[in-house]
Amino acid sequence: MHEQHFEIAEGGYADYAELARGLESLLAGEPDLISCAANMTSLIYYGLPDLNWVGFYLLDAASGDLLVGPFQGRPACVRIPLGRGVCGTAAAERRTVLVADVHAFPGHIACDAASRSELVVPVIAGGQLIGVLDLDSPRLARFDVDDARGIESLVEVFVRAVRA
Repeated sequence: MHEQHFEIAEGGYADYAELARGLESLLAGEPDLISCAANMTSLIYYGLPDLNWVGFYLLDAASGDLLVGPFQGRPACVRIPLGRGVCGTAAAERRTVLVADVHAFPGHIACDAASRSELVVPVIAGGQLIGVLDLDSPRLARFDVDDARGIESLVEVFVRAVRA
């Protein structure tokens, strides 16, 4: 048994390369999906500015729905059908979905009324959908393509860790 430790600098902001190094350190030697997901959501939540929710929705094989997993932020919607809302769309289409204004997204599911923009990245391992990683912000157009690529790179670190 060994202990991993990673500190977020005062003020919270870290770039994606720094977050990836920190995530690799946090997840090193621990393949448990829930434990890794919990640490990952905390790292992102405290490492990036202007977020009000970061969490996983994990695919429930029995129902085919996404179920809320480890997260940081206010209580969330528990179950999301594939194809519904931003998370369900990202999961069903297996692609990153970047939404500048959630109120303009058809079928948006409002778990937190304060959320204004959203970024959802599918988590896929060995060709199988595990779930999605969802980031919400109270700021319009908080996320851009660089954020999408950065979060995708963190998801890759996560998938490598849990498949070890």
